[in-house]
Amino acid sequence: MTAAPPTAPLPTAPAPEAAVAALQSVELAYGTVRALRGIDLEVHRGEAVGLIGPDGAGKTSTLRILAGLQRPTAGEARLFQLPIWPNRRRLQRRLGYLAQRFALYGDLTVEENIRFFALLLGVANWRLRAEALLERVGLLPFRHRLADQLSGGMKQKLALVCSLLHSPEILLLDEPTAGVDPVTRREFWRLLADLLAEGLTLLVATPYLDEAERCTRVLLLHSGRVLADAPPRRLRSLLPGSIVEISGSPRQTLRAALATLPQLQDVQPFAAGYHARTTDPTPDLEAISRALTAAGVTVHTCKPVPASLEDTFLALTATPRRAPQGDP
Repeated sequence: MTAAPPTAPLPTAPAPEAAVAALQSVELAYGTVRALRGIDLEVHRGEAVGLIGPDGAGKTSTLRILAGLQRPTAGEARLFQLPIWPNRRRLQRRLGYLAQRFALYGDLTVEENIRFFALLLGVANWRLRAEALLERVGLLPFRHRLADQLSGGMKQKLALVCSLLHSPEILLLDEPTAGVDPVTRREFWRLLADLLAEGLTLLVATPYLDEAERCTRVLLLHSGRVLADAPPRRLRSLLPGSIVEISGSPRQTLRAALATLPQLQDVQPFAAGYHARTTDPTPDLEAISRALTAAGVTVHTCKPVPASLEDTFLALTATPRRAPQGDP
C-alpha cells in the first residue's frame, strides 16, 4: 500500500491590519461636564472618517485626544499602536492637526508662517516641500502676503499647508471648511480627495452633511456618545421608518394639518413642501392625502422618497439610541 501524500497546509488568512488610530471606552470630563461617554473608534490606514453631530456632541474633544492635546479621563487612546498621551511628542511627527480656528500668526507672511512651523517640526529642506504645497493649493502667488490679509478660505489653505509640511501619515481636521464659500469648500475637498488617494488617512469633523457623504465612514456623535458608525449608504438605511415628501396649498394650512397627523414624525420644511418621517416602512399615502384634504389642503405631492443623510441624522439625534454598525 502506498502512503498517502502529505496534506498541504491550508493557507492562512492575512491578519487584519491594525488600526492607525483607536479609542476604547474613552471618557472625558471638564469638571462636572461629561464631554465624552465611552467612545469606541477604530480608524484604518487610507480611510476618510467623518465625525458629525450637533454642537457639544464631542467632535472636537475626540480630535484633541487623538492629537495628544487632551488627556482622556478614562479609557484607552492609541495612535500607531502607541498610547497617545505618554508618547504625544513622539507622535507629533506622524500626524497633522488642523484646528477649528485659524491658529497661525496674522502679522507674519504666508512664507514666514510656513518657515516657523518647519523649524518647530524640524522639517529639513522645507522650502521645496512648501513651494510644492503652496502651488497645489493656489497660494504660491501670495507667499509674501500677511496672513491677516488673506480671505477665510485662503487662511484655511495656509493652515492645511502647515499641517502637511512634515508629511504626516494621518490628518485630523476640525471643521476645516466652516465659514468658507462654496467654491473654496469644493476645492478644499478635491484636494483632500487627492491626498486620500495618495495614502493619507483622514479624520474630519464637519457640520456639513454633504461633506460627510464624501467620507468612507461616518461616526454620528450625540451628547458624547456614538449613535452610529457606518458608511454613508449604510447609515441612511438605519433610519427608523420611511420619508414622505408632501406639498400642498395653502402652505400654512398644510403645516398645521401635518402637525395633527399621528403617523407623521419629524416634519421638516423641504423646498416648497415638507419631508415627514413615518414609523411605517410602507406608509398609507392615500390615508395621508385624505386627512390633509379633509383639513382644507389641496395636496400637490404625497410620495415616498429615499432617506437622506440629513433625515437619518435628525431622526437618530431626536431619539438617541445605539445603532448597529454595518458594512458598506
